[in-house]
Amino acid sequence: MNILIKGGEVYSPEKEGQKDILITHEKITVVEKEIHGEDIKGLGKIEVIEASNFIIIPGFIDQHIHINGAGGEGGPQYRTPPVQLSQLTKVGITTVIGVLGTDGVARSLRELLMKARGLEKEGISAWIYTGAYQVPSPTITGSVLSDIVLIDKVIGVKMALSDHRSSHPTVEELRRIASDARVGGILSGKAGVVHIHMGSEKPGLTPILKAIENTDIPIEQFAPTHLNRCEDLFNESIEFGKAGGYVDITAGVSPEYGFDEAIKPSRAVKILLKNGVPIDRITMSTDGNGSMPKFNEKKELVRMLIAPVHSLYKEFVDMIKIEKISIENAVRITSTNIAKHLKLFQKGEIQPGKDADLIVLDKDTLKIKYVIAKGEILVREGNPVKFGTFEEY
Repeated sequence: MNILIKGGEVYSPEKEGQKDILITHEKITVVEKEIHGEDIKGLGKIEVIEASNFIIIPGFIDQHIHINGAGGEGGPQYRTPPVQLSQLTKVGITTVIGVLGTDGVARSLRELLMKARGLEKEGISAWIYTGAYQVPSPTITGSVLSDIVLIDKVIGVKMALSDHRSSHPTVEELRRIASDARVGGILSGKAGVVHIHMGSEKPGLTPILKAIENTDIPIEQFAPTHLNRCEDLFNESIEFGKAGGYVDITAGVSPEYGFDEAIKPSRAVKILLKNGVPIDRITMSTDGNGSMPKFNEKKELVRMLIAPVHSLYKEFVDMIKIEKISIENAVRITSTNIAKHLKLFQKGEIQPGKDADLIVLDKDTLKIKYVIAKGEILVREGNPVKFGTFEEY
């Protein structure tokens, strides 16, 4: 599909002003002040989107989403179903990194891998993390290192820390996992990050800091998430970010969704910036489609929710409308920074040669008008026009 977007205000993430964007063969081909007829002669059929009242940003990247379902705390009736394509595209998500959660026993990394491949066939970009909450990590090939090296879709490993559902790994075990992920990344040209579900137990981020002591493992090898889940952990994350670490805020963990101790995600970003955390070290993900158990003080299950996939888009809007964070920085947090950290070099920017993953938004309301993924229009005038294979059933 060839697409010409005319006159939109482009954020790449930097504000580029009004530009025309030409898309061919799934890529952004030209970004210029004006693209003339002779520039597109010979391309054949081209769909033109008039975007003079719109802004154009890179598609959202969700680096923590349960694409194949999650859950099970409280029993098998709490297992969530796989996510469907249009659930993602209608809220601007064009790239996902799928994860396992608490259940690394009945849920399979092989199934997760095939779900990622399925979403890729349906129209968006998808990768996964090996591992789950448990240590030793469940894997596909027998080790974290070989999963990252040998499986194209595996870009790192997931684990859990400071949570009553984790395996409570030792510092040495954490260091070994980080080392294997790092070597796997080096050998495969991938990020090899250690993506960490953080709970609210007292050790907090301390095990990560201890794991890198007296080693050459860089702090940015780690990607701890859910850092806005409670005040103590969030306060630690400020220092972690100022030390060069990545701080991932979970859009689906908010007082609005029943997490009374959490800091609202858009507000958390404002506080991080105010306290000196560099903008390029702040990211946001959804935990979308995962079961969100709420426990009482005795760690007894009292309520079960499903993490909302739309939360990333909602907090993007709230960052701009409520917290007065610039569009450029909101784009960095929801797309560009994630692409750089995960070495997804074709994502997160609007530049010639990059993947044509774009969101077209109303300039005033920030409502989604179009979503383009891999050069194909998946959402038109705010409505999905392409659906997953079995969505109609």
